[in-house]
Amino acid sequence: MVSRTSLWWDRRPAPAHPHHLAPGTDPRPADEPADVVVVGAGLTGLTTALLLTRAGLRVLVLEARTVGAGTTGRSTAKISLLQGDRLASLAEQHDDRVAAAYAEGSAEGMDWLLRYLDDHDVPYQRREAVTFATTADGRDRVEAELEAARRAGVPVGWRRRTDLPLPVTGAIGLADQAQVDPLDVLGALAADVVARGGRVVEGVRVLGMHHGRGLTSRTGRAVLRTTAGDVTCDAVVLATGTPILDRGGAFARLHALRSYALAFRVPEPPPASMAISVDAETRSIRSTPAGADGPDALLVGGAGHPVGRRVPTGASVRELLEWTHRHVPGAELTHVWSAQDYAAADGLPLVGRLLPLDPRLHVATGYAKWGMTTAVAASLVLAAELLGDHPPRWAEAWRPWGRHEVAGLGEAVRLNAGVGRRLAGGWTAPRPAAGRRPDPPEGQGGVERAGVRPEAVCTVGGVTRRFSAVCPHLGGVVTWNEVERSFDCPLHGSRFAADGSVLEGPATHGLAPR
Repeated sequence: MVSRTSLWWDRRPAPAHPHHLAPGTDPRPADEPADVVVVGAGLTGLTTALLLTRAGLRVLVLEARTVGAGTTGRSTAKISLLQGDRLASLAEQHDDRVAAAYAEGSAEGMDWLLRYLDDHDVPYQRREAVTFATTADGRDRVEAELEAARRAGVPVGWRRRTDLPLPVTGAIGLADQAQVDPLDVLGALAADVVARGGRVVEGVRVLGMHHGRGLTSRTGRAVLRTTAGDVTCDAVVLATGTPILDRGGAFARLHALRSYALAFRVPEPPPASMAISVDAETRSIRSTPAGADGPDALLVGGAGHPVGRRVPTGASVRELLEWTHRHVPGAELTHVWSAQDYAAADGLPLVGRLLPLDPRLHVATGYAKWGMTTAVAASLVLAAELLGDHPPRWAEAWRPWGRHEVAGLGEAVRLNAGVGRRLAGGWTAPRPAAGRRPDPPEGQGGVERAGVRPEAVCTVGGVTRRFSAVCPHLGGVVTWNEVERSFDCPLHGSRFAADGSVLEGPATHGLAPR
């Protein structure tokens, strides 16, 4: 039977970290004071929380679902400075100093993380990272990445041979990179935060933020409105992928990306390298230990698209499945899942103050699918700013309001023009009248029309539910994602479960029930 969750989650029993709360427990996060509230318990949130608790601050981590429920726990978890054609892409938008700053920050993040894993006996595997192509155009792209990496000081080399099960037109490699089970990392970080006096509270969603009575937007403490009551603190870190608070319009400078991962049992040992292609159809490959008794499993990822803009999403899974069977005969599918990440218009992470003059609200996002290095680097920047230390020299290129933002203006305009078209198209698209057709079969859903209003309907777990199909963030009309059995907004990437509740994205409220 094929599992519909990430391989990492399927290997684990119910959450058992020391911070975990039994179902129905009232966490009452406001019962104890906090200096800093970190929103989101992925790699960014927990690393930032650990750095701050080490410095003696009172830190509260609020996670709307469970630790690792978001991008980190669904990633392929490659820890690498060779990131496809990332440096070549940055070099096309910025000067060499900016690309070098990105590489330097990634290296510092990787070094910190691997030292931490060593110190806490978290297992990982050293691997060579490979960027490859299977087409002539792709080879040109590989050569561009080689040149950009060398200019940025990353010791990448050309590879005449690879261990991949397919012919390539060109490949470069970087030795001594790493891969890991991401939930092992998050479990160690969460336990460390709690052991040092921090608090990690699951099942509490942040709904908004305001300022204490009589306080201005630049002074005094921040008050977070949550599903468990108000929480007051000196500073807030939004480690939620895309910022859930709409200050500064950061959501309009990001595009939400959904990509897919499949795990396989294979008859022969899979490639030892961690590889990713630069062709038009991206393919990501890595192995992972399957357990004490079995051979390594093969992970294949890719077939990505903007969130909510590919219907049906099952086509992405079929692409990956057919590609794998073509190149790895006998591969047996065991797991299917997908993950969400965000890329900024200028190609760089956005790390620092969400508003340039407000020292209390900080953000980290825009990792473009390479968060295992950049999330940790972002945490180092955030911790330095919150502790009043000098941030790393490369951090200037990562700031949300730096001069490099000008390079992304054209892309930002293009992205938001696309958002406008999707907004209009979602409301005007022809749809069947609500209630005129039989309820969807199990695992299926869609959008119908009830008068002038679009209505979402799905059947999951034997229960048919109907909601408003209008995303509460900015009014986009959602689409059905049959792979994840969710409703996804094509504007800014908000996603909603089959019961209408929020999964991720800038939305803080679920779909309104009908």
